[in-house]
Amino acid sequence: MSAARRCSPPRALAGLFVWHLKNTGIRQIPCQFVHLCHVANNRLITFQYFNFLKRMYVTQYNKDLSQRAKPKSDSVASPFCDLQRLDQEKKVIHKIRPISPVHQPLSKTSNRNELREMKSPAETEDSVTQVRAESKDDRQWKEMKLRLDDLPGILARLSKIKLTALVVSTASAGFAMAPVPFDPTCFLLASLGTGLASCAANSINQFFEVPFDSNMNRTKNRPLVRGQISPLLAVCFAASCGVPGIALLTLGVNPLTGALGAFNIFLYTCCYTPMKRMSIANTWVGAVVGAIPPVMGWTAATGSLDAGALLLGGILYSWQFPHFNALSWGLREDYSRGGYCMMSVTHPGLCRRVALRHCLALIGLSTVAPVLDITTWTFPVISLPINLYISYLGFRFYRDADRSSSRKLFFCSLWHLPMLLLVMFTCKKSFLEKEDKGDPLGESHGRAMEIRLP
Repeated sequence: MSAARRCSPPRALAGLFVWHLKNTGIRQIPCQFVHLCHVANNRLITFQYFNFLKRMYVTQYNKDLSQRAKPKSDSVASPFCDLQRLDQEKKVIHKIRPISPVHQPLSKTSNRNELREMKSPAETEDSVTQVRAESKDDRQWKEMKLRLDDLPGILARLSKIKLTALVVSTASAGFAMAPVPFDPTCFLLASLGTGLASCAANSINQFFEVPFDSNMNRTKNRPLVRGQISPLLAVCFAASCGVPGIALLTLGVNPLTGALGAFNIFLYTCCYTPMKRMSIANTWVGAVVGAIPPVMGWTAATGSLDAGALLLGGILYSWQFPHFNALSWGLREDYSRGGYCMMSVTHPGLCRRVALRHCLALIGLSTVAPVLDITTWTFPVISLPINLYISYLGFRFYRDADRSSSRKLFFCSLWHLPMLLLVMFTCKKSFLEKEDKGDPLGESHGRAMEIRLP
């Protein structure tokens, strides 16, 4: 009774609550801890998550602690360059002279020597910079000096002397095939005039194609591309060849031959040269250019355009397609790099078909020669093997379309033409046989002689 009176009701209730917690809480602590861990796992509250939140906080509020990209390190120098630098540093040696006492006066010579030694490092640095500048100047473009000893060779390459020799030889073949007596003076004048006209046309062609020739491996060493001569000198050389050449053909031979020479220069420089970058029709125009020289030789001898002149022109016209198409097939990369529109680049199938077609056309043209009473019937028989051989190589080129077949066709064309013209010359009908048949070619020859006279 006394104890119950001493304890007030609120204190008794608090004691009962504490006693209840002691009896129940100790038993349920493990279960509650496990339950808390499950809830934490379900809500993704993990150690990694806390680390992630920590990193986000650091990067947002402490920018100094955020990761930054490291600056790119300089390129590592090669050991060879390091050795060179070491050698250069070894060359610059600073000598330390002993300091003289204070009471001894310094001589002028010692002062001069010290000044020289102080200047020596600066002079070495200046020399190094001068060497570097000279090396840079050597790499830059410099105009080549023209020597008089080299001028003939340069002009020969400017005029494409090999191509000019081929043009003169075909013109000579046309003159020799004419059924008239051989006139050596007229022959020399016609050959010289044709050669000068060819040199002029080739020089103007190179003058126009300098920026395009510089992109091709085959033509990058031409005189104008390398700067061995100036464009003005090239134009003057072309004029000094073209004007006397046309005048020589017109006044020394006959006006018809001079007109053909002038037309050929115009066709080559003003039509064929720009068309090379515009259309594949340039190949047919170039074939006409190559077919005119034998016609000029015929007109130089006879003074008129006959069926024989057209036949010789047709043979040269057809021969150029297997010759040039086979050449251009191996130079497709060069032509495409230079910007030229060639059949071998844009129409490779047509390139091979045209080459084969004109190889077969040579057999037909050789058969027409005795029909036109230019040669005997032995010419088609003798020329048949070489014509069949070039036709066979043309078929190989059409079928295989590789560099080997194109190279064989090209080299065959180099000896095929002179062989064909030589056989044609040996089988031609003489002037006496035509006089016996009453051919009025003697009258035409007389008219040609009258035209050549001033």
